[in-house]
Amino acid sequence: MASKFLTLALALASLPFLSLAANVTCPTTPSPFPKAASFLKITTLPDPFVYLDGTTRVQTREEWYSCRQPEIMKMLQEYQYGYYPDRSLETVTATRSGKSLTVTVTLGSTKANIAATVSLPTSATKATPVGVVIAIGGIDNNAFLNKEMAVVTFDYSSVAADSNSKTGSFWTLYKGKDAGTLLAWAWGFHRVLDGLILQVPEIDSTKVGVTGCSRLGKAALAAGLFDTRITVTIPESAGIQGIGPYRYHALSGQDETLENSRSGAGWWSNAALGTFVNQMERLPFDAHTIAAAIAPRALVIDQGRSDPYVNSKGTAVVVYPAAKLVYDWLAAGPDIPTDSKTSKIAIALRDGGHCDNFGYANVAPYVQFIFSGTATTRNYADVSPWKLMPETYPWSSLVPK
Repeated sequence: MASKFLTLALALASLPFLSLAANVTCPTTPSPFPKAASFLKITTLPDPFVYLDGTTRVQTREEWYSCRQPEIMKMLQEYQYGYYPDRSLETVTATRSGKSLTVTVTLGSTKANIAATVSLPTSATKATPVGVVIAIGGIDNNAFLNKEMAVVTFDYSSVAADSNSKTGSFWTLYKGKDAGTLLAWAWGFHRVLDGLILQVPEIDSTKVGVTGCSRLGKAALAAGLFDTRITVTIPESAGIQGIGPYRYHALSGQDETLENSRSGAGWWSNAALGTFVNQMERLPFDAHTIAAAIAPRALVIDQGRSDPYVNSKGTAVVVYPAAKLVYDWLAAGPDIPTDSKTSKIAIALRDGGHCDNFGYANVAPYVQFIFSGTATTRNYADVSPWKLMPETYPWSSLVPK
């Protein structure tokens, strides 16, 4: 049994961002954060370029990265996910035996394990490492393996149970923390990536995708949000608390709302999100804000046009184009290399319903493009048969120059 044992002392801050530019002064983020009732109701998508003070607007790309993006990250933790643990306090070790990877996270005197399974294409070697897609839930491994990408899956339920029980590796270390299961699962993605870096040299850790479907797609979105090592985020059929809009929730599907998602699975998010129930129009963000905070890193969104549950139309014609405005603006900066001028956000609509296995083959060409530049003829901006709804993001004419 191969049991090479290494230790990774994580000295990184839990949420790495670009350092503050010397010539940028950030508006003060309210402290403490305002309560739900203090926000004005906004029926359209909130303007992502307006700070929480409600008046100051982002003027430059440097300001976005130095000020607004970090404020959005704090806001999303405050009002939806809960606060990400300080991972500089954790020590991560890993052991590998064939396809099995065991990651051990130590916090103080407490330890917790995460089990993962590594599937490699035949081309993967230490000398020629390949990109990897880390997934939770059942996926079509071959969709990625056939394109020379590795697939790593882990037991998300052992990281955090999909219930109010607060059991699993995350809660072993962070008992009593006001955090949602989506954040706990995102943390699991990141610790598995730590283990891969330690023990799987056949994987190129500069080419990392994260994916899952339905509630696990919401978790994959959170995983991409909270770790800048993630190259491409791949939420599938993710819906509310993921890439589906809180506002404009009834465009398709079964009308998934903040209210019924909190009622059915209140443990996905922190307590603060519940204070917006029956007043979700006071939320100072929507799904497009989450997507925009991932920029400029790649995001590809899979949705089935006939999904009977989540609001695929709302994601395609409201969230995607609103987030794309931010992606496009960031990609158009004067200091951006010519080969990076195309913003890395994509919509992958397909025939079919909720979490169809074809969803992975639907996004794989785009993931391959992000990893290796392999061209694809697929139009990853096509929202047909629907049409964009620019009236839902009326601030589009106010995007900074």
